[in-house]
Amino acid sequence: MMDVEVRELMQAFVLSDYQVQEVYSRFCAEISKGLKRSTHALANTKCFPTYVQDLPTGDEMGKYLALDLGGTNFRVLLVSLKGHHDAMVESQIYAVPKDLMVGPGVELFDHIADCLARFVEKHEMRNSHLPLGFTFSFPCEQKGLKEAILTRWTKGFGCPGVEGEDVGRLLHEAIQRRGDAEIAVVAILNDTTGTLMSCAHRNADCRIGVIVGTGCNACYVEDVANVDLLHADFKRNQKDVLVNAEWGAFGESGQLDFVRTEYDREVDDTSINKSEQLFEKMTSGMYLGRLVRLILMRAMQSKVIFKLSNRREHFATALQKNEDVFETRFISEIESDSFPEFSKTRTIITELFGLEKASVEDCQKIKYICECVSKRAATLVAIGVSGLINRISDRRVVVGMDGSVYRYHPKFDAYMRNTMHKLVKSDKEFDIMLSEDGSGRGAALVAAVASKTK
Repeated sequence: MMDVEVRELMQAFVLSDYQVQEVYSRFCAEISKGLKRSTHALANTKCFPTYVQDLPTGDEMGKYLALDLGGTNFRVLLVSLKGHHDAMVESQIYAVPKDLMVGPGVELFDHIADCLARFVEKHEMRNSHLPLGFTFSFPCEQKGLKEAILTRWTKGFGCPGVEGEDVGRLLHEAIQRRGDAEIAVVAILNDTTGTLMSCAHRNADCRIGVIVGTGCNACYVEDVANVDLLHADFKRNQKDVLVNAEWGAFGESGQLDFVRTEYDREVDDTSINKSEQLFEKMTSGMYLGRLVRLILMRAMQSKVIFKLSNRREHFATALQKNEDVFETRFISEIESDSFPEFSKTRTIITELFGLEKASVEDCQKIKYICECVSKRAATLVAIGVSGLINRISDRRVVVGMDGSVYRYHPKFDAYMRNTMHKLVKSDKEFDIMLSEDGSGRGAALVAAVASKTK
């Protein structure tokens, strides 16, 4: 039986059925708002059309480059599509140095072009014509398949000279400045679109792509008639278009205030994008560890954990030094730990505080705190996914999932399904699948589909 003090401490993270239903209603209203031209400017979830209108058939052939930028690393991939739903992927990860994340935009794109050129050289493809799909996982307004205007930086990036600009053009110009590889940027997409395309390549029922990693977002297949922002030319011969929901911004107009806690507010106050991306700050890997850190500090100050240790103040100070000291991956490790050994939890406690032998009781309390934070995150993601499934006309909907939180957390999938069973309409059938090569393979597939369409 969990200690009453810890239950009281975490009560605000346990969402009631009423709260779940209310968040669901507000989310659905927000998506409708984002799709309509008349209310789009007022919507937090911008529901940008991606201009991707064909899902892969599995028959795609040829070699395509993909570039996947969405955090402190980016990936370059060479994807060889062989038909019959088959693909071979070779890839390399490159770092984005911290100074480039906030330095002039032109330097960031020059760095990317340099890494692309090295990759192409390594694979002896300098003289080949290479169509490139560019996964750019920041909020963008698409003007066409290869034109995307960055509306705001997120996830710790803040390069001047990029917001309001077409990132496809910036990458194209950086490649041209080098002039040493024939790479054509044929499509720009969000990582959620890449996830959806990658999963649809393997399962024809996939209609939703979701990322729960450093950030959190979703895209889904919408009827063109409902997408006011889509130009009439794109509605003539097509029934559907993929819509990038940009749901990380849900809550910026106060819709989540009734479920946000003092810890959520503090995480937001100390972030570089205060008052923005509030849903993302309750669900994504960049922030979940920060929430647990603040709760642990409070738990120590009020003698809820490490009651018997006279070094509690010292432990709290260790957490104060750095907002990212309690890494989100610790949550996954702690929740996969077993009673009564708690070997992973004890290792983390030793690493953070230098405490060699934490009690079973303290380990249980820390596990409960992590559980409440991640269960709330999964519940919120499930609310969004359920809202999208219920919008889609198909009876059977597969949800493609990717991102480090979903991929490595031992119970995130189960927590999500638990909420989805309550919210998804009874005449629907759904399943969740893990994306294998995620947004990278997906970017190559969008490039392949785009090249075929041309």
